[in-house]
Amino acid sequence: MTRRSLGWLVLLATAFLAVHATLASYLFDSDHEPIFYGASIEVALYALACLVVLRDQGTDATASRRALVFILIFAAILRLLLLFADPISTDINRYIWDGRVQAAGINPYKYVPADPALSFLRDDEIYPEINRADYAHTIYPPLAQIVFYLVTRISETITAMKLAMVGFEIAAVWAILRLLKSYGLKANRVLLYVWHPLPIWEFSGSGHVDAIAVACVMLALLAAESRRPLLAGIALGGAALTKFFPVVIGPAIYRRWDWRLPLAGAATMILLYLPYIGAGAKVFGFLGGYADEEGLRDGTGLYPWVLLRHIVSIPQSAFALYMPIAALILAGLGLYVLFARQRQIKGHGADIAGAFLVVTVYTVLTSPHFPWYFAWVIPFLCFVPYWPVLYLTGSSTLLYIAGWPPSFAGGSLFYGPFVLFVAIDLVIRVIQKKEKRHGHAIAATANG
Repeated sequence: MTRRSLGWLVLLATAFLAVHATLASYLFDSDHEPIFYGASIEVALYALACLVVLRDQGTDATASRRALVFILIFAAILRLLLLFADPISTDINRYIWDGRVQAAGINPYKYVPADPALSFLRDDEIYPEINRADYAHTIYPPLAQIVFYLVTRISETITAMKLAMVGFEIAAVWAILRLLKSYGLKANRVLLYVWHPLPIWEFSGSGHVDAIAVACVMLALLAAESRRPLLAGIALGGAALTKFFPVVIGPAIYRRWDWRLPLAGAATMILLYLPYIGAGAKVFGFLGGYADEEGLRDGTGLYPWVLLRHIVSIPQSAFALYMPIAALILAGLGLYVLFARQRQIKGHGADIAGAFLVVTVYTVLTSPHFPWYFAWVIPFLCFVPYWPVLYLTGSSTLLYIAGWPPSFAGGSLFYGPFVLFVAIDLVIRVIQKKEKRHGHAIAATANG
């Protein structure tokens, strides 16, 4: 990195810190709306910092090392400012509650928090802040539950749970740095993750459990890249039993005819479920109820379906085809990654670009309603800095105020520009390919 680029990073970091400290002060106020709008300023500064890192052509090793140290220290400062403040989301209270229930020797999947059987565990700090306390069994899978239990045996506080999630972020960053080196990319690209406002606010600020999934996904990719399929399978199994959806990256790390990865993944999931199997069907928690609440069963919470119905006159009954078609699309992409793309990544055990493709398409098809669901996409930007996805993840804090679901207008405010940016990017790529072919044709004619 050049000294000039490092100077720009310092300047942008100074402005970023001023904005971040101001927004962090609102965490001590009941009015959080300024944070959601102000985060857009952070995203703009972050985007400029990304541009500095990606366009830098410097070869000064000393300056690059200094830049990396600065990037990581500044990322730590941004997180520290939020670590001891009140979270925006109340989900973290459920994490602490589930850990407390397990410590009492009770299966966390058996009872809703308001059940009289758990009355002796209630307090005046955590219990009153649990959302859906009177009707929802816990939705969090076994690995998340194990983390909740272990953390709360140290301290049943919000700060302790946040620290644990930041700890998983550290593991993810370590894996990202190792993968960047393996792919011959500059380590300073880690800025695209560690300075992104979304994980800063959602992990250090609200302590969301998605940090565990992000770490497991990156560790699975690193293990696959290092030709360690058993470790890759264990990490992928752990990711799936934190937030079910990471299984979609499987084709990007699986080597054909190698049974070790899928066997290790399946064994990991079975072993993690065993301590909780006594809850029977309740072991899947509030998953079905959550799907109903978020409009995933009838399509009212899936933006692609809602958009399609606004464009074309389609009866609601046709939604029965949406999930099978979405599954076919993802399966097709998985096969493409497994067979076609693996021929293009000789020398590598993990197809990060392929994983990014599947993760992005899955995310769009399921159109999450909460910002933290986009966090697992962000590490891939370090390797594939695709600007429409940078917009998608960067603007996700607006979901707190966009009114989606069920507002179509609110969803369009967020997803609409992304679709437009993807279309623009495709047009640019087509034009560039035509110009490149034209240039090759001219060169061939001149040489002929």
